[in-house]
Amino acid sequence: MSPGEIDTQTFFFINRDLQNRLFDALMPFITSKAYIIILPFLIWFFIKEKRQALLIFSLFICSMLLADWGSNILKHLFERQRPCNVLNNVHLLVGCTNSFSLPSNHASNAFAFAIPFLLLSRNNIRYTFLFIASLVCFSRVYVGVHYPSDVIAGALFGTLISISVIGLYGWSFKRFKEKPYTTILFIFLLAISLFRIYYITQGPLDLSPDEAHYWEWSRRLDLSYYSKGPMIAYLIALGTSIFGDNVFGIRIMAVIFSLLSSIILYRIGRDLYDERVGLASAILMQIVPLYSTFGVLFTIDSPFIFFWILSLYLFYKAANSRAEEQQSSRTVPVSLNSVSHWHRSPTLIYWFLLGLSVGLGLLTKYTMAFFYASAFLYLIVRPVEQQGSSRALLSCGSAALISLLVFSPVIIWNASNDWVTLRHTAGQAHIVEGLQISLKSFFEFIGSQLGVLTPVLFVLIIIALWKVKGTMNSKGRFLFWFSAPVIMFFILKSLQGKVQANWALPGYTTGLIAFSAIFFRGWESLGKKLKATVIAGLSTSLLVTAIAHYPSILNLPPKQDPTARIRGWKELGDGISKIYAGMSTKGHVFIFSDSYQVSSELAFYVKGHPVTYSANLGRRMNQYDLWPGFNTLIHYNAIFVTIGDTQMPERLAKAFNRHEKRVFSVYTKDRKLRDYSIFICYDFKGMEQERPKSY
Repeated sequence: MSPGEIDTQTFFFINRDLQNRLFDALMPFITSKAYIIILPFLIWFFIKEKRQALLIFSLFICSMLLADWGSNILKHLFERQRPCNVLNNVHLLVGCTNSFSLPSNHASNAFAFAIPFLLLSRNNIRYTFLFIASLVCFSRVYVGVHYPSDVIAGALFGTLISISVIGLYGWSFKRFKEKPYTTILFIFLLAISLFRIYYITQGPLDLSPDEAHYWEWSRRLDLSYYSKGPMIAYLIALGTSIFGDNVFGIRIMAVIFSLLSSIILYRIGRDLYDERVGLASAILMQIVPLYSTFGVLFTIDSPFIFFWILSLYLFYKAANSRAEEQQSSRTVPVSLNSVSHWHRSPTLIYWFLLGLSVGLGLLTKYTMAFFYASAFLYLIVRPVEQQGSSRALLSCGSAALISLLVFSPVIIWNASNDWVTLRHTAGQAHIVEGLQISLKSFFEFIGSQLGVLTPVLFVLIIIALWKVKGTMNSKGRFLFWFSAPVIMFFILKSLQGKVQANWALPGYTTGLIAFSAIFFRGWESLGKKLKATVIAGLSTSLLVTAIAHYPSILNLPPKQDPTARIRGWKELGDGISKIYAGMSTKGHVFIFSDSYQVSSELAFYVKGHPVTYSANLGRRMNQYDLWPGFNTLIHYNAIFVTIGDTQMPERLAKAFNRHEKRVFSVYTKDRKLRDYSIFICYDFKGMEQERPKSY
């Protein structure tokens, strides 16, 4: 007899052969309301064991959250159907859902709850909790919704999770006594990274249009792309090659780069000042809205800020380790200096690694070029008495050459594609418009900075940067010159044209360290009002970040909800999938839009990830214009999707024999997010390719 047959026979033995009136009344209650039975025992335990109660409570809450989430992931991995959905003559006592069966969430949660009591308490009530957990497992089989193997797997998984949480607590408790700051950082980053993975897999946000478009790039790897370098495409290709073409495969990279960025920022703050500053800086990066966003959404800013911070660390090490190297060289015989120069010269290695890091940053986002401008300003304003400034400038130039070598694929690609990136960047920078003053864009940019940093924190960061500059030491100048030039450039640029809120992102990175150095390093000496102001700024920042993750808390209208643009795409994809499947039975079909955002989202969310196209009906150029279009697909049928309830564009109407219109509305709760016009087009006759009118 196979294991599957044993499992089924055991299921029917419990579900039917043990059937009786008592169990028929008791088991549905246990399976759905076991907490009512547990609650009196739990209250009694808290009264009796006050010392251990809070610890055990914290551990079983963490264990249950992780067990429940992990069980859901495993369910979708195994995709086992419930017995009540596939077997006949099941004695079903509760509703049978369409969710998967293996492992049982009830079982994993029940044992994740019971194990901390069993291992950490000496009170005999621990056996009561274990007995109730076992009853919950039994009830899931008796009521007909799980196989015995489901609840066994769930119980084992919940036990494993609970033991792991208890073990992590024990390890961190011991380590905290020796290394408190790094222990706090480790636990904090682990917790927030796990939350982000949970949020990515279970949260309300679909892929943003930019994420979907970069995923499209990853399906067509190249030396570079129309608007950005190739790094984002390579990283998404790596993530999806491991985890598949899904949201998790794309966004897991955001979690990784955010975690690494905080670790390196901690190192910078620690080396400049102390561990308290390092820890505060690393945690600030995770709670400030401007940075926390890119711990979930994987756009170019996630890897870009990592390479910026890594370059900061390498540059500071390279520019300030010369004195240490000279000191150590005095203790080494001259004959050995020339032989082992590279092997024992950390400065040269730092400059080389800096060139690689900046080059990789340039492959990610061209704003990385500001790094060398800030580095140059920092080096030329160093005091005359500080030795090695001229040599540092020369070394920095060498690192710049290395970075250009790393960046060369973008140059090669542009040379063969009419320098479209330069044209696009010039358009984004409003160079064509020339010198003009726009107070509207200026105030919009200042308002956006107050929004993404929160007002109090923005002001305190600016104050901190000014104060560290006034200290007239290398640390303060380092923080100031890698921040102020970037922020000031975009403030001045906003007087000439629109500047996006995230463009000044790198400028605030050293601002976080300056803020931590001024307000946390000497926290004990701060006045009550200043402490209250700092706490208010941090609390507001944390609150805004939390609401940004769950905007439904405020129930904002779609036009005022910044997350509205990254919701509803899956529903649209599901709707188009049904139309596409039906049309595909009658002949060849292609999907296109007049927007690269819509085309990219459809490529991702339509079942099977079909090739999609973007028609140029007078818009500016995008990456789709550099890929093969649909002009050769003569006599194909098509699905054209555009945002809003609109009519078919005349040029497109003439390109097909006939078309039919449908309006598809996407809702969130009881509010409409947006309308889409879907045109079912028949017999494509061809259409003249229109050149982009702008870049």
